[in-house]
Amino acid sequence: MDSLEQPTSTPSPPPPPQQLFSRAAVAASCGGFVLIGALQALYGPSIPALRDTYGLSPSAAGMGLSAHFIGAVAGVLVFDRLFGRIGNRRLLGWSYLLMAGGAAGFAFAPAWPVALGLALLAGLGFGGIDYGLNQLFAVGFGRRSAAMLNILNAHFGIGAVLGPALIGLVGSAHYPAVFLGFAALTLPLLLCLAGVRDEAPPRGGDTGVSEDTAADTGARPRVRARSLATVLGAFVVLYVLHVGIESGVGGWEPTHLEAIGYGATAAASATSAFWLMMTVGRFLVAPLALRWSAQTIIAVSCAGMTGCLLLAAIPAAAPYAYAGAGLFIAPIFPTGLPWLLRAAPRAHRAGALVMAASMVGGVAAPPALGKAIELAGVRAVPLILCAISAVCLITTGWLIRAASPSVLPTSSPRPTSPSSDEPAPAERTS
Repeated sequence: MDSLEQPTSTPSPPPPPQQLFSRAAVAASCGGFVLIGALQALYGPSIPALRDTYGLSPSAAGMGLSAHFIGAVAGVLVFDRLFGRIGNRRLLGWSYLLMAGGAAGFAFAPAWPVALGLALLAGLGFGGIDYGLNQLFAVGFGRRSAAMLNILNAHFGIGAVLGPALIGLVGSAHYPAVFLGFAALTLPLLLCLAGVRDEAPPRGGDTGVSEDTAADTGARPRVRARSLATVLGAFVVLYVLHVGIESGVGGWEPTHLEAIGYGATAAASATSAFWLMMTVGRFLVAPLALRWSAQTIIAVSCAGMTGCLLLAAIPAAAPYAYAGAGLFIAPIFPTGLPWLLRAAPRAHRAGALVMAASMVGGVAAPPALGKAIELAGVRAVPLILCAISAVCLITTGWLIRAASPSVLPTSSPRPTSPSSDEPAPAERTS
């Protein structure tokens, strides 16, 4: 069959992807990401007050964030299991209520074990919101999905900056009021869920074409020559390692800068600049994602991240290089999700697997990096992170060859011509 020949029976085109969210729902989703970013960032600055309130050791006080992440992983898996069986509004609504209830309860828990249970409950809602909105944005905006995901996740960064700043303003002793305030701000978002289309759109990189139709037109996933598990494993590696680099820079940059001669204030300011550049980078990439493919953006990001971390080994350049690394890290997480769904169209739980693994990696990476730094010395921090970043770059190059694009252009349900330069229809949704 000629590659441009169209099937005799053309399936109905999918509805416009913009119908998945109203404008108010998009704005509310961005507000929700501000809140989950702030909630995750509140635990660390609250540790001094938590130690005083419950008589905890530093390691025990740090368990609050660990409980939050355990709940978040469970939230991702639960939301994924229920996705398509329960309407989007109910799933998101329950997630918001769980997060609000857990955060409010954590603020006034009578004992530390109870507080840990409530932190886990808040994390459960956090994971549902994080995965649910990322998943819906990944399939709900067609060719604009990568851009919209970058904007959505940039608001997470805004919250991650605002949360600690607010704790610093009012003092850690007043952490209950801050947790309670963010819980209260979650409730108005429930009113905007009416603007979310309740039917779950197909996942797994759905192109709007059934498998039978794809077979008739000669369309085949390019990944058929390789194990789907291998492709998914490569995405897991990319996500776990880049999240590990993100948490590694955030956790070890101040120590490294102080070790090479910078003052504590300068080191803290440089670390804040790293997180700020991650937020700015996602806003900057949003318009670029409308012109460049996801794989191109991620390849450039991994290359830039590797170069910046190598440059950070030079003391005079280190603060600026770390800020540059934040700029390049920024697009990888949100831009990779649409690419994942196109590269593994038959792996319905690919997004949940990758997001859950990245959360686990974010928790496991700091201790692992700490052991490596203990052996190599603090001055080796940027070189260790650079080596990890190089693995991300190599993995991205392999994925570009193995799994992109996932579906040949002949599977398009709309008429095409030899002169068309439209992107592959895998970015369309139904």
